[in-house]
Amino acid sequence: MMPRLFKTLAVCALLWAGAVHAADVYVLKFATLAPQGSTWMKIFEAWGKDLAGRSQGRLTVKFYPGGIAGDEPDMLKKIRFGQLQGAALSGHGVGEIFPPARILEAPFLFRDHAEADAARAAIQPAIEAGFRANQYELLAWMEVGNIHFFSTRPLASLDELARRRIWQWQGDRFIDAFFDANGWSPIALPITEVYPALSTGLVDTVVSTPLASIAMQWAGRTPYMSTQPVATGIGAVVVASRFYASLPPDLQALLKGTGAPLSQRLIADTRRDDQAALALLAKHTQPLTGLQTIDFAEQAARSRKAVAALEARRYLSADLDRQVDAVLARRRGGAN
Repeated sequence: MMPRLFKTLAVCALLWAGAVHAADVYVLKFATLAPQGSTWMKIFEAWGKDLAGRSQGRLTVKFYPGGIAGDEPDMLKKIRFGQLQGAALSGHGVGEIFPPARILEAPFLFRDHAEADAARAAIQPAIEAGFRANQYELLAWMEVGNIHFFSTRPLASLDELARRRIWQWQGDRFIDAFFDANGWSPIALPITEVYPALSTGLVDTVVSTPLASIAMQWAGRTPYMSTQPVATGIGAVVVASRFYASLPPDLQALLKGTGAPLSQRLIADTRRDDQAALALLAKHTQPLTGLQTIDFAEQAARSRKAVAALEARRYLSADLDRQVDAVLARRRGGAN
């Protein structure tokens, strides 16, 4: 009788331990537009392995790459409904959470990466607070590369874009303001529909980074490329606040602690590989000769007009924008 009782108790103890162990496992379902095999996915996969290893399997990441979870607005909707817990977003997705952060990808604002880095450092606390106030934890900052014009045919000047079928990411109020300031009438589409649109001629011009153009297979449809970048595309790695809050303190600390090194690698590797992609495309594309002598002063003025319009609509923050202006003024005035 006693051996049977002990055996029963032992089985119950094992079942209880197994249930507790299962309850301690957290799965971060994470979506991105980055295709499998891309620079970004290689970094994300290494990050996922690091989290799993350092947590002894208690925190794992299940990736949904290549847009299989939909466009960025779709990803954010799925996060709200609990179908996903995190995502890597470009500027469009960032703008759906905390629009003022997009001042960091305003066209013709920064002269180089050093200026952009300094501006981001100055407003980073406000960006993190803005994400948190909107129910997201910002884990890492990233970039998608320098933005260029890509076209299916030559372009004589920027003014000619008013007569082109230029793609605009559907629902992107930020880029819409800049197109409007230049008098361009874009074709609004989800990013997942750009490749077929280039194939059919619905769209003949896109703004993209060299790295993304290759990753999305747009480069084969756009044999003309501007040599001068107009801005640097931003991005962010986020998790839903409710998922982050559900983690025990040690896993919260682990997840948050991976953010800084993840951000450093994402930015460094993207900048390196985007330049390599630019060099590769330069061998296989023709320059958009009409855009080789962009009047940066004129374009910067148009960009300021768009920024002012977005501030008036409370999409951008005048306070954060003036902080960025102050950083640039100090750097360009020779101050540290």
